[in-house]
Amino acid sequence: MSFLSLSSGDLIADRRAEYAEAFLPDHPATAAEIYQQALELRPDWVAGWFRLGEIRMKADLPDAAGAFQTALRLDPRDRLGAALCLDLLRGRSLADSMPSAFVETLFDQYAAGFEDALVDRLDYRAPQLLAEGLDGRFGRTLDLGCGTGLMAVHLRARCDWLEGWDISAEMLREAAAKGLYDRLEKADLSALTPQADTWDLITAADVFAYLGALEQIVGWVAAALRPGGRFAFTVEAHDGDEAYVLRPSRRFAHASAHLSDLLDRAGFDARLTPAILRQDRGQPIHGLVVQATRRGRPPADDGQRGDVARAEA
Repeated sequence: MSFLSLSSGDLIADRRAEYAEAFLPDHPATAAEIYQQALELRPDWVAGWFRLGEIRMKADLPDAAGAFQTALRLDPRDRLGAALCLDLLRGRSLADSMPSAFVETLFDQYAAGFEDALVDRLDYRAPQLLAEGLDGRFGRTLDLGCGTGLMAVHLRARCDWLEGWDISAEMLREAAAKGLYDRLEKADLSALTPQADTWDLITAADVFAYLGALEQIVGWVAAALRPGGRFAFTVEAHDGDEAYVLRPSRRFAHASAHLSDLLDRAGFDARLTPAILRQDRGQPIHGLVVQATRRGRPPADDGQRGDVARAEA
């Protein structure tokens, strides 16, 4: 489990931070100044530096980057995602995925109220949309980034074996309580052990918003699926020229053309269907529902195919 206390551990510093929050959103400069005073009392307070960076960034105040850099120096694992905020400030992402510790911490802390927030308030539909595109029965099925098991609700009756992997121990605890999986495993999707011809179906509902470059995971799936196996997943979508972009929500969105090309090079026949995946702050989040079938081994090649080939090695 990965948790990070939001308290400074100093009662006076915490009270100053609470006082600072009272000036938001109307007086961000005053709030930032009071947060700075709290940090003078506890200069090692990671969450305080991160929050100061957030306030400065949102209000376009000076030295938001400095606050995030301090948070990152104090917590190199980057459990709050300071590096992502630095990427947003510079207008481009230097990393091709999110820090694993950030994703683990986020979902460990979010697990208990995850389904209420996502399903009841944000009209989350990714598992349902993926299930609607699947037909027939499947043998060995892997639910990547399984979370609390929302995808399993739609898969259990049509799978002989259902396994779920997730980076968050607390999410896995919630999933286990449903009793729908044959096996659950803690796993980091950015560091999976290669497998070959193991699975008949692999799903990933709302998982790749936390991965920018998808070459490695697509290559892994291409190798791990049996010939004719299915790969069903969702991504948030954007219309630009870049393969992926980091949004202010600190989630990645992917371009349809680049994704189609990647899947083709990895040996998949794929159908990408536009859909609304959920709501966020009253606005629909547009994405792609992808249903892909493995043709066979993706050929090794240099250049753009290198990442896919290396993922299979």
